Amino acid sequence: MTDAALHVHRYGDPAGTPLIVLHGVQAHGARWRRVAEGHLADRLVLAPDLRGHGRSPHRPPWSVERHVADVLAVMDAEGLDRADLAGHSYGGLIALHLARTAPRRVQRLVLLDPAIGLDPATAAARARDAMIPRTFADAARARASLAARWPAASPETLDDEVREHLEPAPDGRSRWRFEPAAIVTAYSEMARPPLPPPAGLPTHLVIATRSDTVRPEFIVACRTALGPALTISEIDTGHMLYIDDPAGTGTLLASWPTP
Repeated sequence: MTDAALHVHRYGDPAGTPLIVLHGVQAHGARWRRVAEGHLADRLVLAPDLRGHGRSPHRPPWSVERHVADVLAVMDAEGLDRADLAGHSYGGLIALHLARTAPRRVQRLVLLDPAIGLDPATAAARARDAMIPRTFADAARARASLAARWPAASPETLDDEVREHLEPAPDGRSRWRFEPAAIVTAYSEMARPPLPPPAGLPTHLVIATRSDTVRPEFIVACRTALGPALTISEIDTGHMLYIDDPAGTGTLLASWPTP
């Protein structure tokens, strides 16, 4: 069971086939807005802020199992017995474990450059980096920092992020709207040994060609477990594929026909 409701962003047609989309670390559900509105208008798209992120509760625990319970609680609250599920990066790990925990609740699974089975040394370095407080004197400096991290992002996307995800910090400056301790925990979870989706579940693995996030051993595990139920695609972006190329990501999601 979960102890608090997640904040959920809703897009598309309320009567459409449901799709739940899960973001990665330091992110929030509203990052999916341009993909959803531009390419998935005929779907009911639910994009929760994960625990520790955005406007959802920030209190622990922040384990994969708790995130899975939180998302299942969203499905229950929405009256969804089954739904398509897509996850980016850490959201891909959560989506995978939800499918393994409650396979009958997942119609199909889309893993967008999932962060599964990361090298422990890499995960540890990223966790330590997340422990460094980062605040900004004003929104302009926060936007400039973001633009340096996301060189392919459109100006509109940068404006969206500042408007949606920046909040006042206790010292009077500004910070991104997430709990740093939850990010440290997430990187530890991403170092878990890779496990494949459940056998027979239609799964679309999308690999960003300018990223090294998807581990070869995970690809092998998916092919072994899923056989013809697995589709693998590549998209010519960095890891932040739905920021780098929202049109390409949205087209890819929309082009996989609903059952």
